[in-house]
Amino acid sequence: MTPDPLDAIRDACASLRFAPLPDLVTSRDPRATAGALQRHRADALATDGSLPVLFDKLRTEHGPGHRLPAATGFLRATLREPIFLLSASLYLTGRAPLLTPRSLVLPWDTVRCRFGTPAVVDARLVVLPDDPAAGRTGTVVARDEDEQLRMAAEGFVATVGPLVEALHDHSRAGRRTLWGWILDTLHFYMLNPARYLGRDAEEAWDLASRLGDAVVAAGAVTRKRPRLFPFAPEHPRGTWAVRGTCCFDYKGDPEHGFCTTCPLKCDSERQETLAEWLRDPALAP
Repeated sequence: MTPDPLDAIRDACASLRFAPLPDLVTSRDPRATAGALQRHRADALATDGSLPVLFDKLRTEHGPGHRLPAATGFLRATLREPIFLLSASLYLTGRAPLLTPRSLVLPWDTVRCRFGTPAVVDARLVVLPDDPAAGRTGTVVARDEDEQLRMAAEGFVATVGPLVEALHDHSRAGRRTLWGWILDTLHFYMLNPARYLGRDAEEAWDLASRLGDAVVAAGAVTRKRPRLFPFAPEHPRGTWAVRGTCCFDYKGDPEHGFCTTCPLKCDSERQETLAEWLRDPALAP
């Protein structure tokens, strides 16, 4: 039996402590249609009036009350897994998922009033000519890495861009705030596996930056990109990063304060916190 090209990303993520993959299903898979969940295709959710209704329900039932962290929280609830799929697959396997607005499905639990795990239906992968999966069903061959990044970025922006626009219109959160959260997360989801596996953080960050460049070229907007933060360069896990855009979680939970990766937090406090995590990993969230 010919191996499923998607098995490479499943296998690569199996050893990671944090690997929020979406459900990777086919249109023939009963999980794609069956069950009590409402399933919203990304293109429909962005245009049929459902997004404002679900945003308000999520905010009313679970908070936060402030519109800015509610907006970035909505992105986290709907796009965390698709972003991880794109970043981690590209970094760990060299294969880039080609998302489309029709392939991303977001399930809404009407009882718990929250989103479930997103699904990517009939996922295709952009691979390079020397990839063993080149020419197989479900793959598209790019000429080189630059074309691979461009194709993946254009598919990603075409898929999530309308959701960002609809969320901006309803929540009044700025486009740069929303895209900034997405771009930051794209970077972190390459850095996370690199740190956990003890690989070169700068090499992972370079690939993430190239993907970020391609996403911006495809239409994303942001004020500032994230940056690496080497707090203990001699340690294999001594490099972390600082977001380019605040997620505004502190506005929803003032007692929590700034996140460790927040651009509003001073680097000396960040250095101290990260050093404590390195000494005692149990302290890390």
